[in-house]
Amino acid sequence: MLGKTANGLFWMFRYLERSENIARLVEAGFRMALTRSQRQGGDWSSILTTAGLLESYEEKYDDFENKSVVDFLLRDRTNPSSVLSSMAEARRNARLARTALTREVWEAVNASWLELSDILKNSIRDKERIPDILAIIRRQSAQVQGAVHGTMLRNDIYDFTRLGTFVERADNTARILDVKYYVLLPSASSIGSSLDNVQWETILRSVSAQQAYRWLHQGEPTASAIAKFLILDQCMPRSLTFCVKEMDLNLRYLNQEYGQTSSASELAKALKEDMKSKTIEEIFDSGLHEFIGEFLQRNIAIAGQIETDYRFFA
Repeated sequence: MLGKTANGLFWMFRYLERSENIARLVEAGFRMALTRSQRQGGDWSSILTTAGLLESYEEKYDDFENKSVVDFLLRDRTNPSSVLSSMAEARRNARLARTALTREVWEAVNASWLELSDILKNSIRDKERIPDILAIIRRQSAQVQGAVHGTMLRNDIYDFTRLGTFVERADNTARILDVKYYVLLPSASSIGSSLDNVQWETILRSVSAQQAYRWLHQGEPTASAIAKFLILDQCMPRSLTFCVKEMDLNLRYLNQEYGQTSSASELAKALKEDMKSKTIEEIFDSGLHEFIGEFLQRNIAIAGQIETDYRFFA
């Protein structure tokens, strides 16, 4: 496969995943605000920090009003990570890799772009509309993924789409967990309290994992159990361990396809083995924020090595 085509596939699915993930961060911001006794700009500030967009937001706005933050994250075309910008880039990359996609996948991407362009063309003034808009974004993402799973051959094309998805998803889950570190607890005295547990449950909702968690755990949710579920569970499709396992698997498929072991595959294998050896107690003892920071750096390194190994820009 040409490196340009592999690049288009990889980034198409990174951007598709990013658009859904930004929507989930917006949802997390609203849900966190529900647990506060009063409105606090710190909630939205932390969401923007998690998305890596705080500095660019503050260049345009002086406060953290709901309307301004939601517009910036969902529809601002000057923000390269907004949902609208991400979908535009996903569609552009789909056009570059058009010959590698089935008709069903291309039509699903194009339909998603057209619908989101329509519903996000105007500023969202009625906050009651926001949950419905977020649901549409998630639904459109699911339709594209359904077309991929239902119509694409399981070959190197498919592997690059999966790598883009899970690199981006791992990055997002880690950053959502980092929101917990920064602002979910108003003070250290809240740790272990009912407020703490409610806010951890908010994180489960933001990655659509609440029901799956309850299938596996009885009783009141605890911070430790939820963190373990989102970091170490091997069956939950948005956990860090699951994402790394899928990256390792698809890179091994590419090794077989191309007859050589890539450096990216070695990095993913090492990260997978390290994750398998961790316990949640060790992660909390050494610091959740520090663990997430290291994970993010290693995930970034894998993504960069994929681009190098498969000559994305040759």
